[in-house]
Amino acid sequence: MPVLSKDDKLRLLRIILESRHADLREQNLIRQGKGHFHVSGMGHEALGAVSIQMEPDDYIVSYYRDRGLVLGRGMTTRQLGLEYFAKRNTGSGGRQMPSHYSDADLHIWSVPTPTGSQLLPACGIAWGIKLDGKKNVVVTTIGDAATRQGDFFEAICFAKEKNLPILFLVEDNAYGISMPTRKTNPLALEILEEENWRHIEGQDVQQVYDATAEAFEKIRAGGGPFFFWIKMERLSSHTSSDDQKLYRTAEELRDLEKSDPLACWKDQLIKEGVITQKDYAELDNEIKERVRREYAEAEKAEDPSPNELLANVTKPPPNIEKEILPPGKYRIGDTVNKTLRAGIEEDSQRIIFGEDIEDPKGGVFRLTQKLSSEFPEQVFNSPLAESTILGVACGLAAYGKRPVFEVQFIDFIYPGFNQLVTNISTLRWRSFGNWKCPAVIYAPYGAYLPGGSLWHSQANESALAHYPGLNVVIPSTPADAAGLLWTAMHAEDPVIFLVAKHLLWAEHEYTKPIRAVPLGKARTVHDGSDVTVVAWGNTIEKSLEALNKIGNEISVELIDLRSIVPWDAAAIEESVRKTRRLVVVQEDTENCSVGQMIISHVTGNPGLWSELLSPPILVSKPNVVIGYNPIYEYAALPDVGRIVTAIRRSISTRHERAAGAGIGDSGRAVVTPEVAVPGSPISATTETTEQRVQSITVPVMGEGIRNAKIVSLLKKRGEQIQLDDELCEVETDKAVYPIQSSFAGAMGEWKTKIGDTVEIGQELGTIVTSEPASAEQFDTAAKESVARETVEAAVSAAEPSESGRHARRYSAIEPALSPTITRKLNRVIPANLQIDARWDAIQEARHAVKKTDRDQAPSPSMMIAWAVVRAMEKHAPFRRLILEDDQIVQNDDFDLGVAVALEGDRLATAVITTANQKSWPEFVSTYNETVAATRGGRVDAMNAPVVITSLGAFEVKAGAPIVVPLHQSVRCSLGPRTAN
Repeated sequence: MPVLSKDDKLRLLRIILESRHADLREQNLIRQGKGHFHVSGMGHEALGAVSIQMEPDDYIVSYYRDRGLVLGRGMTTRQLGLEYFAKRNTGSGGRQMPSHYSDADLHIWSVPTPTGSQLLPACGIAWGIKLDGKKNVVVTTIGDAATRQGDFFEAICFAKEKNLPILFLVEDNAYGISMPTRKTNPLALEILEEENWRHIEGQDVQQVYDATAEAFEKIRAGGGPFFFWIKMERLSSHTSSDDQKLYRTAEELRDLEKSDPLACWKDQLIKEGVITQKDYAELDNEIKERVRREYAEAEKAEDPSPNELLANVTKPPPNIEKEILPPGKYRIGDTVNKTLRAGIEEDSQRIIFGEDIEDPKGGVFRLTQKLSSEFPEQVFNSPLAESTILGVACGLAAYGKRPVFEVQFIDFIYPGFNQLVTNISTLRWRSFGNWKCPAVIYAPYGAYLPGGSLWHSQANESALAHYPGLNVVIPSTPADAAGLLWTAMHAEDPVIFLVAKHLLWAEHEYTKPIRAVPLGKARTVHDGSDVTVVAWGNTIEKSLEALNKIGNEISVELIDLRSIVPWDAAAIEESVRKTRRLVVVQEDTENCSVGQMIISHVTGNPGLWSELLSPPILVSKPNVVIGYNPIYEYAALPDVGRIVTAIRRSISTRHERAAGAGIGDSGRAVVTPEVAVPGSPISATTETTEQRVQSITVPVMGEGIRNAKIVSLLKKRGEQIQLDDELCEVETDKAVYPIQSSFAGAMGEWKTKIGDTVEIGQELGTIVTSEPASAEQFDTAAKESVARETVEAAVSAAEPSESGRHARRYSAIEPALSPTITRKLNRVIPANLQIDARWDAIQEARHAVKKTDRDQAPSPSMMIAWAVVRAMEKHAPFRRLILEDDQIVQNDDFDLGVAVALEGDRLATAVITTANQKSWPEFVSTYNETVAATRGGRVDAMNAPVVITSLGAFEVKAGAPIVVPLHQSVRCSLGPRTAN
């Protein structure tokens, strides 16, 4: 531990004296009407004993009582004088209050006023240091009253979880302005573990120094965070706006001198003979006069210019010319994943962090799948703590990393809103550009997927766009998702990247490479001349559907805003000058919204205002949140009917001068309903003379599922249908879903066929019934609401697979089931095969073979495959198939399918023909050759009743067979089994 030399002791005395006289000088200036505000650090000056031990690449993340701490780090009284007078040449350019220290050169991070909000950014800086393998330290401070803030606990948890090189200093001066805290702080309440906190007397400069020296040594050696609880006294009022005599007794105020670190240190040095009383008096007067001069000079320094008001809100966004992805078919989920991958491959400083983003989950929407496996030093799970996610992002970005952090749903951002609006959005501006926060915060966003309710369905871009310093983008296509994300990852300022969940899995094909997209540049989706429609996110899809419905009736120019901040006012102005009409469609609520901003901008422009032929119209969700029942959701959201109505209303005043500035359309339009609310398989009802014709529609089958494939039609025209009868089956990329009837009747006509890809809400057929449908509640809601177009969700259809032809020798088996039941079981195998294979036994057998023939030793999957063939040979039901004509056959000779993993998360099937006829050596040879050929691109016709796969490489602990209907087969997923 370093020992304080005489020179060090005198240096500390000068620091404490300088801090004290600067505080006293500011108090005097306030009383003279010079300056606006003063925050005192008197009583806290002993922390200079901490900072004089810091190395150049260490960091201080402090709060506003730390004058002594920053002077010990190297800041000067002249700098603090300039800050007091809010002069231009300061760490904030005159934008921050006094004592809100900032010096990027000295690694003193810009102090925010909200108490406790500095701790999580401090953890972000410390994490950056640890990721870089450096031995530097972060010192962060907080007052005792602010230890009741949630960020205090989140910061401690994160520091301990990551074993960060950080020293926490709680400066306990017993008051939160006027409120006593010694009985209510978390240490007094025994919320914190006493043994984790070292108690220090804040007036004892030597004790502060010694404790810090010990902590620094251990932290630099990898010992993780240290926590000091330092008992101090606030020797003055809270600020110049407070008078502590109102709430502290005269006796208490008299006793404060006993806890004065200046008096205590002076007395100790005189006692030790380091300085005499006379020398101290001369030093005291010298520093007092120097402080007076420096503040007088600071008062005359250059003031900020009003012309610089907007400087350093953000930098101009980058203009990147780069090809990101080659031509091909993509979904937004695909391009986000691929762009993230490209980003972390390009720059090792790029860090991805969020809840559930590591493999095997890879994010709740699979946006980060496989990234943590391939980049374990750059992709990390976060705790379930949004303030930690955002606060750490800010600190990590300020340190020099490139965070790309996920918030699981944008609805959950509000626990971290303090970090977003206090630190992330303001850091560049409040530090006059000396600090920056190049962070990307991406999150799934929006509704149009029933079942999300209040906290999985909101569109809140207007709230985010309100805060200066934040860029906000919302792509609606895979190309824009990749292009905007790439630009965001290279920007020098924070970008909120919102991903519309409803559009995640809608596939688009691109014949040209996907390139970077600049921020602030809108995209013209459709040229037109009669009316301009501006939309973004989910409402682009709704607007395109509206255009399809209108057809050639009206010429509509559709603009995808896509970048909310900055936004492309010029593109909208140009379009409105051409069409002289404007309709804005947004998913967000109406009040104080982006749509209102656009309309206000257009109507506030005299040149545009004089050209308008009709008042602008806003189609918006009303001032309400999304409810769980789909009736609530679709009653709230803009739909095709309302968009069409708004466009026609805009055109209807073609020859009239607009009488008002705008028309709101956040409620329901009055039009005739055409279909019911999607979400029920039974939709619109058509009345006949004595019967009803009910429509069978594709129901919503989960978040992100956009379409499905018809795999069976189970009812014929005229066939009687009972309640809950299965009508047909559809397949998504997740499962096969039966669609059931919610009433009795007779089958009408099918409007689809097997193999068709159908959209969510699409009509599949009709049922004739005289009974009321249970879906009438949806009908009623539709009649009271607007005309609803079918809402399309977002998943591409499953790829068709070959069923093959069964041209083998087989024995016919008399059907055991009726034809009706057989149809229901079409493509389903009537047997299951389960093998309980202990992993240790398989390993033992493999090792035994390796001893005799190392190169030809069979794999575990090969041994299991051989065992399965023998089981199928012995047990005839495992060799049976159901053909497409409902005939059941039993193969005497049979093939065996082996699922083979390919690049790009794809599977192919290798087929071992006539597997039962092969000897063991023949089987081994054929197995190896077939698997190798399949990996090389060969495609085999599938004619096997059983398919074997090994998932051991993916750490699957147990396996069970699952039916794969399109293959008419069973897949056995085999892996190491455990006893639990």
